[in-house]
Amino acid sequence: MLLLLLLLGPLAACAAGPSLEDRGRVTAPPGDSRHLTVGSAGFTESDLLAQMYALLLGQAGYRTSLITVANRELYEPALESGRIDVVPEYAATFADWLNAKTHGADAPPAGSPDLAATMKALRALAAPRGLTVLDPGRAVDQNAFAVSRAYARAHGLKTLGDLGASGLKVRLAAGDECVRRPYCAPGLRKTYGIDVTGVDPKGVGTVPAKQAVAGGRDQLVLTTTTDATLDAFGLVLLADDKHLQNADYVVPVVNRARAGGRAVTEVLGRLNAVLTTADLAALNQRVDDWRRLPSDVARAYLKEKGLLK
Repeated sequence: MLLLLLLLGPLAACAAGPSLEDRGRVTAPPGDSRHLTVGSAGFTESDLLAQMYALLLGQAGYRTSLITVANRELYEPALESGRIDVVPEYAATFADWLNAKTHGADAPPAGSPDLAATMKALRALAAPRGLTVLDPGRAVDQNAFAVSRAYARAHGLKTLGDLGASGLKVRLAAGDECVRRPYCAPGLRKTYGIDVTGVDPKGVGTVPAKQAVAGGRDQLVLTTTTDATLDAFGLVLLADDKHLQNADYVVPVVNRARAGGRAVTEVLGRLNAVLTTADLAALNQRVDDWRRLPSDVARAYLKEKGLLK
């Protein structure tokens, strides 16, 4: 907690990117500090990723510290200033966040379903702030929609396209913002032709939302691709076959001046080459349902994959 409190004071100074006197660190050769602080956003998946980053970096000879700052408005400026050196992020979401910070809340989105375009936009936004975005891995945590297994079986549904073609009327359990968000009810109607008759405001992937679909009150629930609890509710994801959702692939983001060198890139790249969306969902389950510590789950996974001795 002490470290978090220390972060709060100077953050405002770096909210608009490097100052004139600090811009040299943006164009200087990438750094390779031997003591790196790895940040987590404070939810299970971010904790797991941060733990895995720290373990791999530690094995490579770095001294690592972990810090949780559960607010992007705080941890992103700390990343710019070098008080945090490495964080796990999500490509499209982080691109949109940096874009709004740079160009204002009304700026057109920078993230999109196209991973290459999203990464190009993200790196262009990150570089002037002294940040380097490493290559995305195989794991993606994006919005997703699920139905009950019985409903899918009865109507032959495997994709959202199937649901649209079926002509079925569906009530959607989601957050109340789903009514206007382009990836949610409007996008389901426009992209897939799904007849969404209404939005049941039970939240994104919450227990009440899943129960509503499992019990037949609603037919569709908004959740995420790494939701590890779907099977327990008898739910299955419908594939986003027309790519409505943005490319929220897991990407490590580093402070260029302190952790932008090739060694860190190679170390974290080994995890990106192995970790899949299904793996991430299973790891989340071990923490959230099985009540295991993120550090223990992260270590066991890395050893299982031969990444940690």
